[in-house]
Amino acid sequence: ARRTQGRALHVDDGRLRQRMSATLGITSVGQAIQLAVAPVFLLAGVGALLAVLINRLGRIIDRVYLLERELPADASAERRDAYLQSTRTLSRRARLIHWAITLCTTCDLLVCIVVATLFVSTEVTINLSSMIAVLFIAAMLALIAGLICFLREIALATALIESLDKTIPPTAPH
Repeated sequence: ARRTQGRALHVDDGRLRQRMSATLGITSVGQAIQLAVAPVFLLAGVGALLAVLINRLGRIIDRVYLLERELPADASAERRDAYLQSTRTLSRRARLIHWAITLCTTCDLLVCIVVATLFVSTEVTINLSSMIAVLFIAAMLALIAGLICFLREIALATALIESLDKTIPPTAPH
């Protein structure tokens, strides 16, 4: 606004408000992007963990199929029991990996909702910080539970390796 003879001349207040609103909107979206950076890194990390888990599940499934093919039809009862025990352990491992994958995927989905909620909160100018906190805590709990399942599966895999020599009797020469 310019002053002429002691009075202020008003520039079109509507255009000024529109410019200020656009500037504030860009600033608030920029802040939302800054807030979303950490959750996006978390998404990448959990995504890498999911790749490891899926790979482990695939190897467990392959091992079960291999055990089934290797078991001869005329195998002794002792050898059948050893193979069944190995298959049961692999099944438990697969179940744990399945739960780890489910929980880590849930974590990633919740983090995606956190990021979306950050942007919705910014655009609609509603304070959703409590909801964002609850979603993020739920994501962390899902990740913790998934990691616990993963650790349990690793313990089972290690125990299987340690007992492998004891459970499977050597094959008789043909």
